[in-house]
Amino acid sequence: MVEIDWCKKQLRGISLIGSNLDLGKSYLEDSYGSLKVALNSEGKWRVVTAYYACYDALYGILMKCGIKSEIHDCSIKLMELFDFSNEDVVFMKKMKQDRINSQYYRMEIKLNDLNRVKEFIFRCERIYRDLDDGRINKIRELFE
Repeated sequence: MVEIDWCKKQLRGISLIGSNLDLGKSYLEDSYGSLKVALNSEGKWRVVTAYYACYDALYGILMKCGIKSEIHDCSIKLMELFDFSNEDVVFMKKMKQDRINSQYYRMEIKLNDLNRVKEFIFRCERIYRDLDDGRINKIRELFE
C-alpha cells in the first residue's frame, strides 16, 4: 500500500504548489466532460473515461489546496485528508485497477451503471466548494 511519506519522497509524488482555484475548477469541469464521453461510450473507453472523470474531480480538490501529485496512487491516498468515506477510497482504487486492466491488459471490464461515478463527482464538487482557507492551510501544514 502506498503511504503519504513515500509519495512525498518521489520525484512526481506529492509536492506543494500555489493554490490554483482556476485550475481546480477546470479539472472539475473536465470531469463532467469525461462523464459525458463515458455515458456515450462502451467497453474499454467507458471504463477509461469514467475513471478519468472521477480522477479529474479529485485532482480539482488537490489543485485548490495547492497539492501536486502525478502518481495516481498517491492522489488516491490523499483522499484520507478530505471528507471521503472508506467506500469512496475503495471505489477509486477499483476504478483505477479496472482502467489499467481494460486499457493495458485488454481485459473486458463491464461498467454498466455510471451512477456511482456521478455520485463521486458530486461529492468531489461538494468537498471542493466547502474547502475554506483554514482547512486548506491545515492540510498544507501536513506537508511542510
